[in-house]
Amino acid sequence: MKNFDVQVLGAGIVGRSLALALARAGLSVALRPEAARAPGSDDVRAYALNAASVELLRGLKVWDALPAHAATPVLDMHVQGDAHAAAIDFSAWQQHVNALAWITDAAVLERELAAAVRFAPHITVIDGAADPVSAALTALCEGKASATRESLGIALERVDYGHQAIAARLTSSRAHQGMARQWFRAPDVLALLPFDTPQPQHSFALVWSLPNARAAELLALDAAAFETELMRATNGEAGELKLASERAAWPLMQANASAWSGPGWVLLGDAAHVVHPLAGQGLNLGLADVAALVKVIREREAWRPLGDEKLLRRYTRERVAPTWAMGQVTDGLLRLFAEDTPAVRELRNRGLTLVNKLSPLKRWLTARALNS
Repeated sequence: MKNFDVQVLGAGIVGRSLALALARAGLSVALRPEAARAPGSDDVRAYALNAASVELLRGLKVWDALPAHAATPVLDMHVQGDAHAAAIDFSAWQQHVNALAWITDAAVLERELAAAVRFAPHITVIDGAADPVSAALTALCEGKASATRESLGIALERVDYGHQAIAARLTSSRAHQGMARQWFRAPDVLALLPFDTPQPQHSFALVWSLPNARAAELLALDAAAFETELMRATNGEAGELKLASERAAWPLMQANASAWSGPGWVLLGDAAHVVHPLAGQGLNLGLADVAALVKVIREREAWRPLGDEKLLRRYTRERVAPTWAMGQVTDGLLRLFAEDTPAVRELRNRGLTLVNKLSPLKRWLTARALNS
């Protein structure tokens, strides 16, 4: 049996990032990917990465290896409420930052992380569950359906929203100019994220969250009919939109593991927590988990073993509060905008207008999003 300092279960973005960060800290790492998935359509996922996530990936020598088309800066963001006059606008220039976020191609990011892992001398990729290893610490990065978490008896406390997210790549007749657009309405949330593939300056990544029945209706439409519904939903404000990929969909929920760490094991990313994608913070939270765990390990006492339960509680204490807060924010926003009574609709639209006029509050919100 081979011996390692840490075994990382799951080789997605969080798992590979953790393996690379631990290896850079001088630890030997066994990286065990999930079972191979059946081949399917192209990956249309895109992530909105904040400044803290970009800094982590840059430190792992991954960010600067991405091709230019795979990471598009968000320079402005327009968030629209029910009423046309109710909106919030955010600007990177006003916030004194280079970008509010970077919209990143999920498949390309995973590819570059995999390449970095292949050249990392302290990482061994373990293929096949039958090949046992010994490690002082096992990090679970297997996602929300983590089988290992279940085998440990750790419950995933979840709230199913009864919604699905529809994702696709789009092209537009109008240049995006680095602007992300989002529509909050009862009962859906629609986001257009600026992207540079397949058509530079004229592409978007779509994330459209809708009740299950409505999502099924839209997924059943042919491309032309879906585009008609998309134009109706966006009022043509982002130009004439055309599908440039297949559509993908997945169910939405909020979830938290009942425990994040124990003797010799720790949870990160979706294995520990899941939030609604309306704020685009899911992967950012997972990469913040990576940064926090690596910091705790680097700063541990020389005599304290990697799997020490008290050591791992330091990581849990650092991450539970901000993750819980982001979950409450996304859940609260979703429920606020799902309510369609006239009084609530008027209240939330007035709230959007008020926040848009309060520059200090907008700066605070932007800072939280950039560094969560």
